[in-house]
Amino acid sequence: MATFVLVHGAWGGSWGYGPLARELRAAGHEVHVPSLTGLGERAHLAHGGITLSDHVADVTGLIDCEGLDDIILVGHSYGGMVITGVSALRGSRIRSLVYLDAFLPQDGQALWDIVDDRTRAMYIENQRATPGLIEPIFPIPPGRAGRVSGHPLLTLLEPVKLGGEESAIGRHVYVYASASPVGSFAQFRERCAADPAWTVHDLATGHMVFDDDLAGTTRILLAEA
Repeated sequence: MATFVLVHGAWGGSWGYGPLARELRAAGHEVHVPSLTGLGERAHLAHGGITLSDHVADVTGLIDCEGLDDIILVGHSYGGMVITGVSALRGSRIRSLVYLDAFLPQDGQALWDIVDDRTRAMYIENQRATPGLIEPIFPIPPGRAGRVSGHPLLTLLEPVKLGGEESAIGRHVYVYASASPVGSFAQFRERCAADPAWTVHDLATGHMVFDDDLAGTTRILLAEA
């Protein structure tokens, strides 16, 4: 039995991983799906002061309180920022890092540094009505309305800090959504493909890889188990 921790992206919550978590549990594995502070069922805790460090602490706190070890740590989209931060603090307890069409920062990079000017402008514009909390910058698909909440702006401005335990992690996997119109992630696929320490998978999906290809995403994760 493997232990998975699934970290969602911006504007999301644990609810977004429901079908994937069920598939992994049906295969006999332990699955933890935290909602980050201010998001999902924790949206009532939202405020403009939430930082990336707070979200990293959400996940390290889960690992510590549940006594988790030999973890397959998975992050989607913004969740890549979070799991990168977690890797530096709890790398000795992580078996595999898996990025699902996710941001893959280098030491000292914030998400703000990685995206383009157009995306930064959308972040600023979409928090004017709710200062400090960015409303979604994409149309909300059917079935998600009412469950998507504003994302804290400061989490995108804080840089990731490496130089800790990340070197203890044995496996690094990048899953690239090759049919996604979101242009931020091709740079990470290219970087990982050039690094023999990484395994790269391409799925012909949109950015929500586990929604568009649940079977393919499950297959990749079970291979890590």
